[in-house]
Amino acid sequence: MSEGQGSRSGGPGERPPVAGGEAGEPVGDVYEWFRRGERLLAEGHPAAAEQLLVRAAAAEPHSRSIRETLARAQYDAGSYAAALENFRAVALADPSDDYAQFGWGIAAARAGDFETSAEHLALAVAMRPEAEHYRAALRQTRATLAARAGRYGPLLPGAPGYLPPQAAGPEHGSPVRPDQSNDEEDQE
Repeated sequence: MSEGQGSRSGGPGERPPVAGGEAGEPVGDVYEWFRRGERLLAEGHPAAAEQLLVRAAAAEPHSRSIRETLARAQYDAGSYAAALENFRAVALADPSDDYAQFGWGIAAARAGDFETSAEHLALAVAMRPEAEHYRAALRQTRATLAARAGRYGPLLPGAPGYLPPQAAGPEHGSPVRPDQSNDEEDQE
């Protein structure tokens, strides 16, 4: 869409453009902030988009489209906890929004909450089973949960989540080594 398309014409109830007055407020109205934020996100500038979209969401907190776009910008900028909260807000406002459920799920996975991730990705897949990227994300989350539960055997050194065995000696109550006998205790 070209730059001139999509802008609103003056109508009743529309706020006049703001000239960027208070505390670094961007020029334009909320709709213009939203559109510029979308454009910045599409051009690969999620952190800049997030700055505009945070302002737009503060001005219009009940706008699901602003919050969803803000959540996408936050996710792409690496602000996974913030993205999770915004995807969550959109999904709670409309539980049948498969994309919001998907976003909630992938943001939860990035934040390390794989149980929540699996729940919301499963909902997204149930709503849109033909969406391969939804199914792939759900498979990945379920595989992570299975690996953490030890279903694929113990983690090997160097694997994410690997914890080396605790080095404990007899003073820490460690079990007897296989090459030791309990005869020493029997002799006492």
